Amino acid sequence: MFKYNCLNPIASVGLELFSGDYVKTNDMNDADAVLVRSASMHDLDLPDGLLAVARAGAGVNNIPLDKCAEKGIVVFNTPGANANGVKELVFAGMFYASRDIVGGIDWCLENQNDENIAKTAEKQKKNFAGTEIAGKKLGVIGLGAIGVLVANAATHMGMEVYGYDPYISVSAAWNLSRSVKHISNVDDIYRECDYITIHVPLLDSTKKMINAEAIALMKPTAIVLNFARDLLVDEEAMVDALAAGKIKRYVSDFPNSTTVGAKGCIVTPHLGASTAESEDNCAIMAVREIRDFLENGNIVHSVNFPDCSMAACMTAGRIGIQHRNASGMLSRFTTIFGDAGINIDGMANKSKGDYAYALFDVDSSVPEEVIERLRSVQGVLKVRKIK
Repeated sequence: MFKYNCLNPIASVGLELFSGDYVKTNDMNDADAVLVRSASMHDLDLPDGLLAVARAGAGVNNIPLDKCAEKGIVVFNTPGANANGVKELVFAGMFYASRDIVGGIDWCLENQNDENIAKTAEKQKKNFAGTEIAGKKLGVIGLGAIGVLVANAATHMGMEVYGYDPYISVSAAWNLSRSVKHISNVDDIYRECDYITIHVPLLDSTKKMINAEAIALMKPTAIVLNFARDLLVDEEAMVDALAAGKIKRYVSDFPNSTTVGAKGCIVTPHLGASTAESEDNCAIMAVREIRDFLENGNIVHSVNFPDCSMAACMTAGRIGIQHRNASGMLSRFTTIFGDAGINIDGMANKSKGDYAYALFDVDSSVPEEVIERLRSVQGVLKVRKIK
């Protein structure tokens, strides 16, 4: 029997995927797994018995990844589950930035008591005129799940699309439209594009990547859209450029005191994944990840341990070991199994940065004393008898 805890409300369509072998607990200290959306976990005491955390969404800034890794807690996210919802809001941002739709709506509300509003509107509408996106150049920085959807959809909207991603995955490359032009230097996007949208993870290497120097390369009519993370853009530099007329608009899904109300900024209250469909998709993926890990030991879409999968176990036993990525670890594990007369039928070992994960399928049940010997190996973070 497994126990799970929800730190935020999780869509029932996902929770319903838990079998009768799972029960919900309101106490995280009793849980084998935690599901979370936006709740911060940085100041929480993580129980020793906790095995996994699944973030029903892509960003994991609210989860202490290193702290979890050191305790052998696998952290999952749900990449792509909310991609369509974000993609659609990106295009809404393009339309709002290109045509003064908000200004027009506000004018209508301000003049709602005018009996001749229809005639007055015909005289006033020129004040809210804008441009179309068809025929314009769109630069997409980051071609992951969301970036690919945005790029592909834009080609069907009649845009000339440029894509930049030096680390594009094979899967993304296969899904990317052949009409998207691959750009090897991101500066070319800054110089050439009418619209620039960023879809990269927030890392030390990407923090404020759209900075004053990048903005200086852009056209004065350029529109920058940020539905990924606010810290990817140097927003102080962006606001200064907007005030000076060096750039046309900045659209952000992350309200803060720098951008809200600033000239040229259109800010929405983090609505990118706020659709019923996105929340359902994230919940479904998160539950499936947890079940596959708890029941089979497989890791798929982890952000602090490597992905490592051996499908369902068809042998007598399976052991999962989270450990430091150090030389000689596998030989120590196999020696312990060999000394106990346990035959290894199959194994997988993957590493990611400082951490690694090993799965062993064995032909007989593994005694508790063997588990304890594995746990005693220096560098081992957690050992679990899966079957």
